Amino acid sequence: MRLSLACLTKPILHGYFRSSCSWRVRIAFALKGIEFDHLPVNLIKDGGQQLTDQYKALNPMQQVPAVQIDGITLSQSLAVIQYIEETRPGPRLLPADPKKRAQVRMISDLIASGIQPMQNLYVLQKIGAEKLQWGQHFIQRGFEALEPILKETASKYCVGDEISMADICLVPQVYNAERFKVDVDQFPTIKRLNQTLMKVDAFKLSHPSCQPDTPADIRT
Repeated sequence: MRLSLACLTKPILHGYFRSSCSWRVRIAFALKGIEFDHLPVNLIKDGGQQLTDQYKALNPMQQVPAVQIDGITLSQSLAVIQYIEETRPGPRLLPADPKKRAQVRMISDLIASGIQPMQNLYVLQKIGAEKLQWGQHFIQRGFEALEPILKETASKYCVGDEISMADICLVPQVYNAERFKVDVDQFPTIKRLNQTLMKVDAFKLSHPSCQPDTPADIRT
């Protein structure tokens, strides 16, 4: 069911500037042209604002993002993206073709379930001093699987010539790879796609370096 934008209040995104999951949602909102209110949740300050009872009531997993939209709260980025795909007009985030749609979901899940969770702040805090090597290992392992898949599915973007949920997942993960000092040159398809996508306004405007809660010393 498509909902009239005129009768909706703006969604509220509870997120963190450097959270790749929050960034996915920002990209999707930008691609769809959806205005939203941003309420920062600082994962570091005061021991982690996501750990407060107030935020736990909003998202029992105490993670970001949480999105309040159309009278419900959604707390997983792919669920948010697929919800706005099903309820808002604008560019498709999932291809019309069932095979391509399945490929988009496969790539998105590989990143969102198989790579990114291993770099969650909570996980890294448990790992301690070895967190850099830990992050490198799992990003390297994931990209070694992702690169040959993308060689088969990609054209201009991850799956064909339309930006999709797969691209929305890819760019934040490449950003994480660079933070963890993974040599992305090893993965030419991933590198090419990321460079192409980072020329698109929706990806540039939603970048962690230019969010309301981005620290002044790294803001661009």
